Amino acid sequence: MEARAYARLGDEAACDRALSDASAVFERRSPDDDPEWFRYFDDAELSAEIGHCFRDLRRPQDAAAYASQCLAALDPAASPRSQFFATMVLADAYLGAGEANQACATVLDALRLGEPIRSARCVNYLREFRQSLAASGATSAATDLYERAREFRLWRIAGRSTA
Repeated sequence: MEARAYARLGDEAACDRALSDASAVFERRSPDDDPEWFRYFDDAELSAEIGHCFRDLRRPQDAAAYASQCLAALDPAASPRSQFFATMVLADAYLGAGEANQACATVLDALRLGEPIRSARCVNYLREFRQSLAASGATSAATDLYERAREFRLWRIAGRSTA
C-alpha cells in the first residue's frame, strides 16, 4: 500500500523502493504461517498491486505485464471485483501505450466482469479511463466503445456528472 501511495503521488523512486521491499518480504514469507486476514494475498494479488503502481506511474508496458500476470494467476473462480480491477489496469496500460483499440476491447471485458458489482471504486476506474480515452484523441476507438458499452450499468454510471 505504501508503494501504491507513492505511485499515486508520482514519486517513482520511492515507489520502486517500496515495491522492492514488499517483493522481498513476500518472497521470504511462509504462506502457512500468514495470519488469516492475509492469506488471500498471493502471487496474483502482488502482481495486481505492482500493476496498479506502474499504471499510476505511467509505465504502461510494465503495468500491462503485471496486470496480465495477475489475470493469468487468478483462480477462475476469483472474485469478479479482483478480475475487474486487474482488467482495468490492463486497459489503462494499453491506452497509455497508445493501443486504443486493444484498450477499448479490454474495457468491454472489464464491463462484462463488472455486471454483478456494486462499487464506487469500479465506477471511478471507469471514469478515469473515460477521461484518458477522451484526452487520447482515439476517436474511432472511442466512438465504437461508447456505442458498445452503453448497455453496461457501470459504464452509464461512470458517464454521469459528479458535480
